[in-house]
Amino acid sequence: MNGCSSTKFIEDNQAIVKKIEIDSIPSKYKEEAVNYIQKDIRPASKLGINVGLYNIFYSLFKIKSVGKPAPVLDSTLVEISRNQVEKYLQSKGFFKATVTSSIAVKRQRAAVEFVANTGPAFKVEKLGYVIPDSTVKKLYFDLKPSFTHLKEGMQYDDDSLSLEREKVYQVMKEHGFYDFSRPYIRYTVDSAFANSTAHVVMYIDNPEDKSKHTQYKIGETNILIAPTTAGFPDSVQLNPRNFRGIRYTDLSGRFRRNPIVRYDFIKMGNLYSSEMENLTYDRLYELNVFKNVKIDYIKESDSTPVLRPLVQMIPQKRMSNRVEGEIPFNQGTVGFTVSNTYTNNNIFRGAERFEFQIKGGLQSRIGQGGSLFKDIYQRDFSMSATLSVPRLMVPFDIPMMGKNGIPYTSFSTSYVYALQKDFFVRRVFLNSMTYEWVETKSKLHTFTPLNFEYRFGDILLDPNSPEGQDLELNNSYNLALLSRRDLTIGMKYSYSLNANKLLRNESFIYFRGNIDVAGNMLDAITRLSGGKHDPAAGDYAKLLGLPYNQYIRPEIDVRWYKTLSPDRQFIARINAGVGFAYGNSTSIPFEKLFFAGGSNGVRAWQARTLGPGNYNRGERNPTEAARRRLYGIDQLGQMSIQANLEYRYKMIDNFFGAKLKGAVFLDAGNVWDISPGNPQPERYFNFKKLGNQLGVGTGIGFRYDLDFFVFRFDIGLKLRDPQFDPSEQWVIRKFLTGGKDFKAEYKLNNYPFTYNFMQYNFGIGLPF
Repeated sequence: MNGCSSTKFIEDNQAIVKKIEIDSIPSKYKEEAVNYIQKDIRPASKLGINVGLYNIFYSLFKIKSVGKPAPVLDSTLVEISRNQVEKYLQSKGFFKATVTSSIAVKRQRAAVEFVANTGPAFKVEKLGYVIPDSTVKKLYFDLKPSFTHLKEGMQYDDDSLSLEREKVYQVMKEHGFYDFSRPYIRYTVDSAFANSTAHVVMYIDNPEDKSKHTQYKIGETNILIAPTTAGFPDSVQLNPRNFRGIRYTDLSGRFRRNPIVRYDFIKMGNLYSSEMENLTYDRLYELNVFKNVKIDYIKESDSTPVLRPLVQMIPQKRMSNRVEGEIPFNQGTVGFTVSNTYTNNNIFRGAERFEFQIKGGLQSRIGQGGSLFKDIYQRDFSMSATLSVPRLMVPFDIPMMGKNGIPYTSFSTSYVYALQKDFFVRRVFLNSMTYEWVETKSKLHTFTPLNFEYRFGDILLDPNSPEGQDLELNNSYNLALLSRRDLTIGMKYSYSLNANKLLRNESFIYFRGNIDVAGNMLDAITRLSGGKHDPAAGDYAKLLGLPYNQYIRPEIDVRWYKTLSPDRQFIARINAGVGFAYGNSTSIPFEKLFFAGGSNGVRAWQARTLGPGNYNRGERNPTEAARRRLYGIDQLGQMSIQANLEYRYKMIDNFFGAKLKGAVFLDAGNVWDISPGNPQPERYFNFKKLGNQLGVGTGIGFRYDLDFFVFRFDIGLKLRDPQFDPSEQWVIRKFLTGGKDFKAEYKLNNYPFTYNFMQYNFGIGLPF
C-alpha cells in the first residue's frame, strides 16, 4: 500500500506531503492546532491505505470514489495554514504568538514544519459588565452561576467568550426576549497591562432607539392543520371557537383536538420561551403524523408585548404497507421468511399507530446429501397486531410527561405457530399492555403490568419409534416442555440508560436491565384459597384447567464505550441473564430460554450452536442415525453469560461514497442449565469449572458506513471450544497447524456434523 502512494502519479514539478510537524506548542493545544492545517496538504496515514487504494482504482479503472489522492504540496496552502495556526494560538490567550513555516523537499517528498513562538499566556485579571437594561442585568446575574465559564484569573480564551455569548442568548430567548439576537452581546479586551494580563468587559446593548429590551408573553395560539399532504390553500377559514387559549382548526378533519394540543407547550399567559418552542417542534414531529411543522408569531401591537403563536402543520400519508424477506442460513440449514406489515399512523384520529403483520417461513436441512428444500424440517407462521397510543392511559394526570419524549401505551396481541417435522407442533397466543416513557433523554422506562401468554403444543413423535425412545433427543429438545399446555400471567419491566448515545462516538456507560416475573399473584391466590400442589410430582395448580407458569427471569446488558479519537473507539460489554422457575413450575417456558453464538454474541459460533456448558452433541450420540435426528436442533440454556471486547477504527475515508470502518474483537460466553432433572451434568453451570465452560473467539470486522445505516461483515475465529475435553479445548492450535486432519477426523466420527474454525456473520447495524 505504501508503494501505491509513490510519486509516479504526480507531475515532475510536484511533491507529495509526507510529514507535517508543529513544534513549540503546549501539548494541550497541539491536537486542535493540527485541525487548522489545510486538509489538502495533510499527509495520509502511515499505512497509506487511502492513497494506495485511490491510485490503484484510478490508474486501473479511472474510479475516483475509493480512497483519496495523495496530498500535493501547495505553498499557498502552507501559508494559509501557518496564519490559521497563529490566529488559533492568539485566540487561546497567546496574544504575542508568531508562527513560521519551512518546507523541505527530497525526491518529490515534502516535509512541512511549523515552529511557534507562543510568548506569554495572558490571564484575565478583571471582568467587567455593562448592561443598561436592569431586567436583563438581573436575569443574567441570577442565572450566571449555573452556566458561566468566565472568571477572573483564568487564561484568556476566545472560545470561553463565545460560549458565554451563546449561553446569554439562550437565557434571553428562554425568558421572553423574543427579539433578542447575538449581536447585542459584545466584548472589549484590553491587554495593555503589565504581567501579561487582560481586562475583559462584556456589553449587552439595548436595541437601537430603545431604553430596554421587550419581554413578551404568549397570547392566543392558532393551531392549523392543512387539508391534504399538498399543503395549505390560498384562503383559510379559522375555527371560531377558542378553548383555553387555543384556536384549533383542522382543515383535514383527520385529527382530534386533544391528542394534538397535548404536545403544544407554548401556553397562553407564559413568557415566550425558545425552549418550549423547540419542545413543541420535537413532540409534534415525534407524533409521526406530520411531514412539516412551522411555528410563527404575530405581535399584537407595538405597545402590547404579546405574541400570538401560529402553529401550521402539513399531514403526511396515513397508511403504508411493507413487504420484507429474509434468507436465514448456516452450514447445516437454509430457509426463507416473508412478511407483510400494514401500518396506519392515525387510525383513531389521535396519532395512534396500528400495525398488523403476517409472517411465514420454512427451514430445510442441507447437510445430509439431499437437494435444497428436499428436507423441510421446520415451518413457522405468525400473526400480530399492535396499537400504540401517544400518551400514558392511566386514571391520573402526569404533568409534563412529554418533556423529554412522547410516552406511549401499547396493546399487542399475536399468534405464533411452529411445526417441527415429525417432532412437535406448538402454538402460542400472546397478549400484553405496555407503558413506555422517557424520564430524561438518557433514561427510558418500559413497564408491562399485564402479560398474558397461552401455550399449547403436541408431540408428533411415535412413542414406539427410535426417535420416541431416544432420551438424548427428548432431553436436547425439551420435548416435555414443548408439549406442555400452560398459561403465563405476569409483568415485565425494563430500564435503559444512554440508549440515545449508541450511535455517537462518545465515552459513556450504557445499561439495560429487564425483569420478567410471572405466576406470583396466581400462586398467592392458590395458597390463600387453601389449594395445594406438588410440581415435582406432576401435580400443578391450575387456572381455567391449565397449569400456570411461575418464574423470574432477570437480564442485564452493561457496556463501556471509550472514545480514543474521532475515528477510534473501544467497547467492553457483558450480557447476562437467568431464568429460574419455582413454585408451580420446574422449568421456564421454552421461549424464555437463552442461546449463545450469532452475530451479536460470541461471533465465532453460529447462533444457537454453543453450549449448554460442555455439551457435545456428537459424543452424546455415538450412532449416525441418532446424530441425524438431532441435526439442526437449537442448543439452549436457562442461564447465559456473554462478554465482548471490540476496538473500532476507520480504514478508508471514501469507499464508493461511504466510509469503510474496521473492528477487532474478542468474545467469550456460553449458556447453561440450572434446574434439576436433566441427566446430563455437562450442561450445568459450575463456577469452579467456569474457565473450561466458556467458548472464546476472536475475529475482525468490516463496516460499510452510509451514515443512515451500516452494513456489517464479521469473521469470527474459534479460540477455545468447551465441547471438548479441557486439554483439547484450545482449538486454535489445530487451526494454526492447518486444521485439515482435525476437521476430517471430526467429520468421520460425527457425520453429518462438521467442524468449522471460522464463522461469517452478515448484518445491518452495529452488533452492540
